[in-house]
Amino acid sequence: MQTKTMGARKSGMAAGIAVAALVAGSPALAQDAIQLDPVLIQGQQGQAGGTGPVQGYVPRQTTAGAKTGADLKDIPQSVSVVGREELDDRGVTNKIDEALRYTAGVSAEPFGTDADTDWVYIRGFDATQTGVFYDGLNLYGYGFGGFQLDPFMLERVEVLKGPASVLYGGANAGGIVNLVRKRPTDEPLTYTETGINTNGNAFFGFDLSDAVGSSETMTYRLTGKIAGGDNYSDFSNDFRGFIMPQLTIAPDEATKVTLWGSFSGLDQLHGGGGFFPYVGTVVDAPGFGRISRDAFYGEPGIDTGVSNQEMVGYEVEHEFDSGWKVSQNARYAHLYKYENAPYLYGWYSPTLGSVSSPATSDFQLNRLGFDQTSKVNTFLIDNRLEGEVDTGPLQHSLLFGLDYKYYELSNYQASTSATPISASNPIYGAAQSANNSYSNQTITQKQIGLYAQDQIRFGDGWLVTLNGRYDHVETSTRNGPTFWSPTQDFTYDYSKSAWTGRAGLAYEFDNGLTPYVSVASFFNPVIAVSATPDNKPEEGVQYEAGLKYEPTFVDGLFTASLFHLTKKNVVVTDPGTFLSSQIGEVESRGVELEAKVNLNDDWKLLGSFTYTDLEVKEDIVPAYVGKSPYIVPDVQAALWLDYSVPVPALEGLSIGAGVRYQGESWANRDNTLKVPDATVFDAAIRYKKDGWEGSINVANVFDKEYVKGCGGATTCGYGDARTVLFKLSKSW
Repeated sequence: MQTKTMGARKSGMAAGIAVAALVAGSPALAQDAIQLDPVLIQGQQGQAGGTGPVQGYVPRQTTAGAKTGADLKDIPQSVSVVGREELDDRGVTNKIDEALRYTAGVSAEPFGTDADTDWVYIRGFDATQTGVFYDGLNLYGYGFGGFQLDPFMLERVEVLKGPASVLYGGANAGGIVNLVRKRPTDEPLTYTETGINTNGNAFFGFDLSDAVGSSETMTYRLTGKIAGGDNYSDFSNDFRGFIMPQLTIAPDEATKVTLWGSFSGLDQLHGGGGFFPYVGTVVDAPGFGRISRDAFYGEPGIDTGVSNQEMVGYEVEHEFDSGWKVSQNARYAHLYKYENAPYLYGWYSPTLGSVSSPATSDFQLNRLGFDQTSKVNTFLIDNRLEGEVDTGPLQHSLLFGLDYKYYELSNYQASTSATPISASNPIYGAAQSANNSYSNQTITQKQIGLYAQDQIRFGDGWLVTLNGRYDHVETSTRNGPTFWSPTQDFTYDYSKSAWTGRAGLAYEFDNGLTPYVSVASFFNPVIAVSATPDNKPEEGVQYEAGLKYEPTFVDGLFTASLFHLTKKNVVVTDPGTFLSSQIGEVESRGVELEAKVNLNDDWKLLGSFTYTDLEVKEDIVPAYVGKSPYIVPDVQAALWLDYSVPVPALEGLSIGAGVRYQGESWANRDNTLKVPDATVFDAAIRYKKDGWEGSINVANVFDKEYVKGCGGATTCGYGDARTVLFKLSKSW
């Protein structure tokens, strides 16, 4: 339900009674009201300015593309939204990247399942560390210092495709993922769920919301989850959980304050993961064949992975009598993350060392010891002023904002050569050498940005969107002593400013069609030290043309987009000297199609198609120019259909089925190794009665064995194996 004040709830009830009385007194008006009600329900109910529940699968509003809770059709870029109902229907319980398996323009889980990282590529570019936001504030990460949220915390997952710097400052070139948390509701809510999958990983979650005692101005929400058990890989297991309390205070209809916090932890023994060699996964290793998907080549006795993260934040908004509104949201977060785990690095030969294919008859795999400790403190705040003015025939929706980001990472990493291990008969417990530190850094980044937006309506359908933003970024990297440089102690600083902008033009036809064009620039600050003095941010521009369609005859949203995106000042490394320079340039062009439809009360559908053409335009290695970056498939497609059986004897029964297709992708930078395409099927069945719901979701129904992607000849990851999820829930 949409979050409101208690006073607003009473006012809404009174209005509803008045309308009902009016309709009852006039048959003609009653007929008109019956015709209008479905339009109102489908178009607005539950959207809550882009933060509330999505009705079925079809979103209407978003905060990702305008920061003002705008209609999706008004955003001059492609936007996808995955709502809570879709997450539940598809059985998304563990990781956020699972939620984006069916989203156009997104390549999720490129290395397969990774328990402690949500990997996401948008329009060909890695959004994992610089492109993930939480309620509009950056969940920035560098190295291993990245935050992770549980899907059960969220009301929706939004993806804004293409540059987002005009609203959010430094960010991934291809787009951003905005995670929107659940919020206190204006109606009582009690929900619990429990379940287990076929790996033996179980969970229990609860979600409660109500007024605080007899108060008419305060509501709360308390959400929590605990989970753990075995994972797919041999020996791998985890134990994790979170709790998220919230309190909303609304002293009047114009003012609202929400205080919230979340506290979570993870303790895991790593999975086999995405460090398998190309030879032995994508293709057979001569005389050996394929490495098993569930193989574990670490050391169970020493493998450790723990993280704890704490967040506290608030949201404040007040609307003046003039209609102008001021709002502010802020978040402080702390992260501690420690890992110690040997990992694979290709095949092993006593004479050749690490190689990409086996060279000995006993098929030994090479390993590297590794451990790291990351400590993060970050603070972000965003201030906004929005309102509407008219200048003659022009209607302006204005937004002005000022935001600030502080990110501090203390980062220690160490590694050494570990003992090799047999690929066919791994034996654990061999003594390992101590890891030698090679990185001991404290990285600090501060960013302040001033932005403005004007959405101009005129001429019974025309919409012009203009954005401008100025950012100033300061970055400091202090390098302390390491094993290889015991006396090292120097600091690398740089300070840069950047202007970004966006201009969009759209026309809204009465039949629901909205064609649009836009151009937008972006920047992304670079932390990595390069041989090029005085680092510049990555920057570039995107041109996009598209069509959004909200048909009048069905509750649906269809989106088609063409884009051309160029990223410059990319840090590239010379493989001979290991020195880096900011001379790289990558071009991304593509087509994206997406449909989300509530066909009627019984049928829901979602589908997507993506074609991405990536090309390296400049690089320090001439042989890479004209090639395509690895990992991202050239073609992706997905379709999910959900059906609620309308037969009275089977009331409450629903079934769902989906198919996911990934095209070919390159496995190395010189494009000599290729990952083949793959098709995977999913299914679900649910039964709901008297507030109870039981469900069974099956991912990869036919247990297709495929490689999801490779980041080089020694870094490949299998896609998801067949997993059956059993869940039982109860709502009051």
